[in-house]
Amino acid sequence: MRLGIIGAGNIGQAVARMALGGGHDVMVSNSRGPDTLQAFVRDTGALAGAPKQAADFGDMVLVAVPLSQVGGIPAARLAGKIVVDANNYYPERDGAIPDLDAHRTTTSEYVAARLPGVRLVKAFNAILAIDLNARDAVLPSGVRRALPFAGNDIQAKAAVGRLIDQFGFDAFDAGALADSWRFERAKPAYCIPLDRRDLEQALATADRTTGLPEGSWRRTT
Repeated sequence: MRLGIIGAGNIGQAVARMALGGGHDVMVSNSRGPDTLQAFVRDTGALAGAPKQAADFGDMVLVAVPLSQVGGIPAARLAGKIVVDANNYYPERDGAIPDLDAHRTTTSEYVAARLPGVRLVKAFNAILAIDLNARDAVLPSGVRRALPFAGNDIQAKAAVGRLIDQFGFDAFDAGALADSWRFERAKPAYCIPLDRRDLEQALATADRTTGLPEGSWRRTT
């Protein structure tokens, strides 16, 4: 598979490394241009390009940019493609978004509305980049860590689920995009290492209007 990545921050680079390790072709991109990615290219063997090139390149395209930058994504080039949305809403970074603050929509529905025609799947937003590796795909208990994903397109979800499984994690279908708030920032499933049973419980017990203390999901070691 050819994977395009728009946003070469920590999550974008972590997904790129895992995809390359799985034998996929990867092109990474960012808003500053491919010249800024040459060290990563030399280290990993990935290709580098502009966001438009990454959008054209990928059979599947990961979007991992600050939510405030979604409007700059080359939407027309992504129409019809599977787009993996790894974005999270941080008001202090992205600015206030009233529809999200009032819980009238989810982050992925917000992104999908700005990328018409894409087959959007929410995934890789509920894991720290430092944990996105083969070693941390297995919990100390010996079972696989479960990662949630959500979307409205059954075939697109299946493709993303296969990729998550290939990365070594246990892919957990968390429903439609309207359900994806259950693993957004500060919810019980957000960036917490859980097996399938515990993830299912965390998703079920999430409350739309309350969340975990800010930053409590950060690793201390």
